[in-house]
Amino acid sequence: MRGSIMEKFDVVIIGAGPAGLGLAYDLKQAGQTVAVVEENRWGGTCPNRGCDPKKVLMAAVEAKLRSRHLVGKGLENEPEIDWPSLMRFKETFTEPVSSSSRQGLVDAGITVLDGHAEFVDQHTLKVGEQRVESSQFVIATGQRPGRLSKIENEALMQTSTDFLAMPELPKRIALVGGGYIAFELAAIANAAGAEVHVIHHNDRPLKQFPAKSVKQFMEQLTKQGVQFHLNIDVTAIEKSAEGMTLRDDHQFSLPVDQVFVTAGRVPNLDTLNLEQAGVETAKNGIMVDDHLKTTASNIYAMGDVVAKAQPKLTPVAGFEAQYLAQLLTHQSSAAIAYPVIPTVVYGVPQLAKAGMEVATAQKDSQRYEVKDLDLTNWFTYRRIQDPDARATVVVDRQSQQVVGVVTMSSEAEHVINDLTWLINHGGSLSELQRQIFAYPTEASDLEYLR
Repeated sequence: MRGSIMEKFDVVIIGAGPAGLGLAYDLKQAGQTVAVVEENRWGGTCPNRGCDPKKVLMAAVEAKLRSRHLVGKGLENEPEIDWPSLMRFKETFTEPVSSSSRQGLVDAGITVLDGHAEFVDQHTLKVGEQRVESSQFVIATGQRPGRLSKIENEALMQTSTDFLAMPELPKRIALVGGGYIAFELAAIANAAGAEVHVIHHNDRPLKQFPAKSVKQFMEQLTKQGVQFHLNIDVTAIEKSAEGMTLRDDHQFSLPVDQVFVTAGRVPNLDTLNLEQAGVETAKNGIMVDDHLKTTASNIYAMGDVVAKAQPKLTPVAGFEAQYLAQLLTHQSSAAIAYPVIPTVVYGVPQLAKAGMEVATAQKDSQRYEVKDLDLTNWFTYRRIQDPDARATVVVDRQSQQVVGVVTMSSEAEHVINDLTWLINHGGSLSELQRQIFAYPTEASDLEYLR
């Protein structure tokens, strides 16, 4: 149907990630005519080249390092990671995603459109040579790895997408940037046997977490072999027969085999021709109101492409998709209300947080109590020989409710979910003592958080 107007839809969703797919099925079930547009891999970043494959690789890292902690305490040897075998295992998860995601929509009677989307006007979208009309649009195009154009020869730098597809592991790796992705890829590559360097332009990597917690986290990774270079502003990469050399404008010089940029992600909005539809944007994404509506009355946005204070995570996008499903089918007209959202830096150990920032609580010490707890000798962590387990808990002095937490351990991903539930339900530490958990587990240990 080249150059012509296709059948008009009730809703067209641009982006086939977890949120876009979830919303499409809900709207179709409610009786609406729906189309989904995707120009890359169906299923989105998370299951194809993001959180899911990363977590698959982490399974080997966790097995290796947990075994290391128990050598001489029941185990004789620490296992080695076979990178090509691990990547083949990862591909059993990622390879089927795109085709199965697309086919699932087709089987449900949802129109699928392959190609790049650009707005012609507020009600018309161009997808390749096709034009699509719709009463409403939902933009869910996500983010992509950021680049560092100021670095000479920055094209030599690969991204997290490339890392997660490496058939062989380089001997020496540099990660330029100090956020979640840098720390997680560093943990994976280091455990797999590479020499790993993390380079950050100031002295505050993982700035979303308290400096004290980050310092403790970095100490554990340093003991494992990860090398950190802080206050280094890389300005050039030089290629040679032996590999690459990173330099700054002073004396820093680091030879490696491969360089990856891990300096954040940028929203996929710059090629959508949003100005033609009257959609306004900010540096960190598309601007929306408290109903996820853009500055165009019939266009909404959700997920990582949105400019928002909430973490840009897959479950947050899924939450927004559930909200829009209710809104666009007229089952609700309320503004979106986010719960407290946990975030985790994966590895061994893991660093996790939820709720009120520790720094915010410390500024109002009359209202909030900040408890720093060493958990290393608790049964759970002694049992697995976790070298350093810690938690910082923020408690409202008057209500005794837990309002914030930061925790570091090999079990942090589980503990943070338990405590996030407690925060969202207005619970106190004493309430934990009134629960009966499976014993002995990390949950049953929580009664000692007092």
